[in-house]
Amino acid sequence: MKKDILIPKVEDLAIAIVPGAEDDLWDVYLLNFKQDPLTCVLINSNGYGEIEGERVKTTTLRHFFEEVPGQSYTLIEPIQDKLFSLANEYWVSFVYDELMYDKKYVFVHGSISKDHFTTIPFLEKKGVMIR
Repeated sequence: MKKDILIPKVEDLAIAIVPGAEDDLWDVYLLNFKQDPLTCVLINSNGYGEIEGERVKTTTLRHFFEEVPGQSYTLIEPIQDKLFSLANEYWVSFVYDELMYDKKYVFVHGSISKDHFTTIPFLEKKGVMIR
């Protein structure tokens, strides 16, 4: 039965978006705050919403990382700033302590801006983060 399925809660993980080297490109990172590594990390990313009254959905990109060490980060992908007018979704699945976890992180329309900047741990850069 559905009530018998163990669904572990994702903790100590974050997605951060920080300005990149080029003006129109920013970098998206996965941050692992756990002491131990994550394995078999799969991340699906896409954007969706409206631009000038027209429904828009970006291509779904998939990224796989064999391992993300504890207390570290990994670069997922660059993102163009023109996509910030959409909701940008990152669905993260991984194995930790012999259990499979997954969590969806959504940067809603307007949330990726300098108004919401914070210092990103490990990177020591300013950006936006969902934990």
